[in-house]
Amino acid sequence: MPLPVYTGSFGSVQAERLLWRAGFGPRPGEERALAGKGLDGAVGQLLTTGPDRLVGRPPKVNGRRLYPLDKFGHDHLWWLDRMVRTSRPLTERMTLVWHDWFATSNETVGSQRLMIRQNNMFRRSGLGSFPGLVLRVTSNPAMLLYLNGLESEKGAPNENYARELMELFTLGHGAGYTERDVREQARALTGFTAHYKNGYGWVKFRFDRNRHDDAMKVVFAKAGPYGWKQSVKLTIEHPAHKTFFTRKLWGYFIPEPADDETQAALEALYVQSGYSTKQVLAAILKHPQLYEGLRMVKPPAVYLAGMLRTLGDRISTEDWVWLSIQAGQLLFYPPNVSGWNEDRWLDTSTFQARWNMAYRVLKKHAYHPDHTKRGEVPTDPSKLVDRAISFWGVQVSDSTRRALLTYAQKTMGAAVADDDRQRKFPPMTLNALRHLVAASPEMQTS
Repeated sequence: MPLPVYTGSFGSVQAERLLWRAGFGPRPGEERALAGKGLDGAVGQLLTTGPDRLVGRPPKVNGRRLYPLDKFGHDHLWWLDRMVRTSRPLTERMTLVWHDWFATSNETVGSQRLMIRQNNMFRRSGLGSFPGLVLRVTSNPAMLLYLNGLESEKGAPNENYARELMELFTLGHGAGYTERDVREQARALTGFTAHYKNGYGWVKFRFDRNRHDDAMKVVFAKAGPYGWKQSVKLTIEHPAHKTFFTRKLWGYFIPEPADDETQAALEALYVQSGYSTKQVLAAILKHPQLYEGLRMVKPPAVYLAGMLRTLGDRISTEDWVWLSIQAGQLLFYPPNVSGWNEDRWLDTSTFQARWNMAYRVLKKHAYHPDHTKRGEVPTDPSKLVDRAISFWGVQVSDSTRRALLTYAQKTMGAAVADDDRQRKFPPMTLNALRHLVAASPEMQTS
């Protein structure tokens, strides 16, 4: 059955939403250029794979380069920099999707080198075959450490990865598997090993047949001497997998569930395409619900990277580490194996961090009231609002604009008291309006 495709106007507004949902927002003018390609051309461009050309100068913190393999927080800054400077935004956004889908935390792994190695694997393989990706994840050193794969051997299988492989990665909680299936899968997954070398950490990750249980197992009521590759194949071919995969992937880009017809068509496409992530993703990015449906809250990393990308700024401070922690998303440190809880992206404990992020981004762009010449900043409240909105290049609702205008009118109304206020209030008001726009619903969502 055919999948619905958006047929409405595809202008700057729609291209901007696409760039936020499938990337980290537009650079100045990028949404207009993408809109000129039409929907098919825009999605096709985003799905183009190949080497990533990072735009602009590499980051420096306190005048020094980053140390992502060694210094705490510099792994977060390294990846944030890639989000800001990437010329392959969808590839980078899918890397973030897979980091959440196959959540692995350095809190347990204890090696920034291995975490970045996993991250690069997601970047290389994230738009290919999903079964191929699961195979790579299963044998990935960071995952082997995180879910105790190295502790799983013949006679003493560890069930952690076997359980999450089915519950979180491929099938869904309770979707057609039993506790016996978990135990039998754990036996199939035995055999991985590595060595710990002082000064180097874990090295020489490999599969050791002598540690593997090669006896018969029964998984999903099917008997066989399954190994780790067959374990993955069994989950992918399970009837529940196609529904799980398409629903979960859809949820990263569209906040409302797909209707029954769309869901059935996505599942058919997924199977017929040979379990291609790229083809299912293309269908999602062209679906009417992405352009006509509800707005979606931006994850903290996307919100921050998008502000820096919009302004052409680069990573230059370690402040982004502690502010990201407060906002609820330190990269490489998801809270647990199920990833981040998107319901917590905007609440009373995390919004202040977003406000402070915007303040820190705007700091270098702020007008200084004592160094701003008369006439450099308008005094008319409506023009001040226009300047603040255009600074971010965002489309705001009528209600947001009215709220901004009310603030500008009240603030500028207080400037008539004396000449000093008349000189200082316009730039101060514009600074505040820029900050309020950054905190608006339109900037927090896409």
